[in-house]
Amino acid sequence: MPPTDTTPENPAPKDSEGGATPADAAAGKDVATEKGVSTQKGGTPEDEPAAELPHGEAPGIRFEKVVKRFGSNVVLRELDFTVAPGERVTLIGPSGSGKTTILRLLMTLETLDEGLIWIGDETLWHMDRGGKRVPANQKHLHEMRKQVGMVFQQFNLFPNMNVLRNLTEGPVRVLGVPKDEAVERAKGLLDLVGLADKENAHPTQLSGGQQQRVAIARSLAMQPRVLLLDEVTSALDPELVVGVQDLLRDIARQSDLTMLCVTHEMTFAKDISNRVLMFDQGQIVEEGPPDQIFGEPSEQRTRDFLQAVLAS
Repeated sequence: MPPTDTTPENPAPKDSEGGATPADAAAGKDVATEKGVSTQKGGTPEDEPAAELPHGEAPGIRFEKVVKRFGSNVVLRELDFTVAPGERVTLIGPSGSGKTTILRLLMTLETLDEGLIWIGDETLWHMDRGGKRVPANQKHLHEMRKQVGMVFQQFNLFPNMNVLRNLTEGPVRVLGVPKDEAVERAKGLLDLVGLADKENAHPTQLSGGQQQRVAIARSLAMQPRVLLLDEVTSALDPELVVGVQDLLRDIARQSDLTMLCVTHEMTFAKDISNRVLMFDQGQIVEEGPPDQIFGEPSEQRTRDFLQAVLAS
């Protein structure tokens, strides 16, 4: 299984004083009022964001007849769907329906069994050679991964690096960004997520909400064009959830990132999404704008799922 160039799933690096550092690094405050972040639902920050967020030519995503198996278990069944450039799409559905597998395929954390996945006008798991489509080599995967950032349910910060270095390691080592430039951008992103005073702290010194904010900033530091969010608030204490969700709402409003989100937080899904896809057993049951899916779903399976989630 190829490693990701943005956010390693189980990072265990060492500081330079202690030996090797990872070559493949990447891509919050735990109260609801933080510098640089709008905390009113639907509001806007009073000041311009401290760091420039992506604008212009974000790629779309397309799945064509995608099949993913784990042994005899077929998780995705000839899946077809498209996310338009700059569109924000949320995947909902029961656990085990294949939602997170979609994100992991886009991050190349899982391998593709059948079908094609496109990011923009290039295939992720395949490349052209001599006019033929062949399996992608590591160079192609490396270049494609640069476009995609992911924020995981678990924060996956490098425990032996301080916050600032968590944000600069990937841009310097993977993207070749000059260190001074990477530091400047990292400081701007920490200001954006309300953690400008935590750049020298280590992850163990931060709350869960603060760690997730650092993880979001680290993903943005890699300057992705596609941002994947995998249950980013499910590991947080309830009182910390709103602040992280508000931050992501602001990022969605202030950038043109193509965003694909998996969540069980239905209010958050409604607020952040242009479109919602209901998944079950590796297939799309229903899709539509949030008001339709959450207000007047047409499929009984969607109604049953929402009733169960909202009642819990």
